[in-house]
Amino acid sequence: MLFTSFDLGSLHLPNRLVMAPMTRSRSYVDGIPSPFAPLYYAQRASAGLIITEGVQPSPAGKGYMDTPGLHTDEQVAGWREVTDAVHAAGGRIFAQLMHAGRVGHPDNTGAVSVAPSAVRAAGQIFTPSGPQELPAPVELSTAEVEATIRDFVGAARRAIDAGFDGVELHGANGYLIHQFLSRNANLRDDRYGGSVAGRIRFAVEAAGAVAEEIGPSRVGIRMSPASGAQDLVEDDAHEVYPALVSELAELDLGYLHLVATGGDDLSRRIRDLWRNALIVNDPAGTDPAVTAAKWLEWGADVVALGQAFLANPDLPLRLRLGAPLNEPDLSKAYGGDHRGYTDYPSLTLHPSAV
Repeated sequence: MLFTSFDLGSLHLPNRLVMAPMTRSRSYVDGIPSPFAPLYYAQRASAGLIITEGVQPSPAGKGYMDTPGLHTDEQVAGWREVTDAVHAAGGRIFAQLMHAGRVGHPDNTGAVSVAPSAVRAAGQIFTPSGPQELPAPVELSTAEVEATIRDFVGAARRAIDAGFDGVELHGANGYLIHQFLSRNANLRDDRYGGSVAGRIRFAVEAAGAVAEEIGPSRVGIRMSPASGAQDLVEDDAHEVYPALVSELAELDLGYLHLVATGGDDLSRRIRDLWRNALIVNDPAGTDPAVTAAKWLEWGADVVALGQAFLANPDLPLRLRLGAPLNEPDLSKAYGGDHRGYTDYPSLTLHPSAV
């Protein structure tokens, strides 16, 4: 089943393997993708779908050092080189729109981070001077929340202008959309906080606005229920996520990208509520072939893999042949040049073996 085709929204995938989004921190000039990025992504074009590293939709959305954006003409031009390279290699690619929210530092961004509420996340973040404690963010006003939704819409339009096949909203891993869902990060008393209906509103409105701008089949959303990422507490995840997925299902989005962190019961509930394509990423999976087979049998439509794609540009071919996999060098995962980025070898095969 892994190597059968699948229609994800309006996009035809030749296989059911997705390259998961992975931060690489190589955008050193004004949030423009690295000169190596077109090759990096094109090398992995045999994936059914590539989802890029997190891309900030606005300057305020930046959290980490050297991450790319989609809020200037220069960034659009840089991403156009990436999408052209991927399409020339026969691939398909979505941009992941990621607003980091309170997970940032002025030394990385030049500004104080913004968030649903002025609640500091415990933990550190890497900066040019080394690891530093995450500072307290500034609470977004209601008008600023609405403006942030418009930032996502603008970035989605720029993604299409840059040649992407669609966008994924990053609602997982403790970043802004996820922060709105969490009771300990979202202490608001306006319509974007308080009750479950209030806390899911930002995610639903952002997804709806982006879908209206570029078409729902071109939009996906990622979530990681009850993951505890970035100091979030979600002790009511079994209430929040069914409510959220039910609302999102009405938007007819292209897919939901579920990070399997919420336990079997919640994952099954989400599968039952979501009638469109479901991508599953299992952070506990260690063997890519076994992980993919497990989740496809469980009921996922497509499976997302991260580190295996990082180190194996030709991962679908290796899995189909049962070939050995390259091991990722995580000391070169973030920052640097082509080493640990575009220099992982692909298989060299006799034509009869392909």
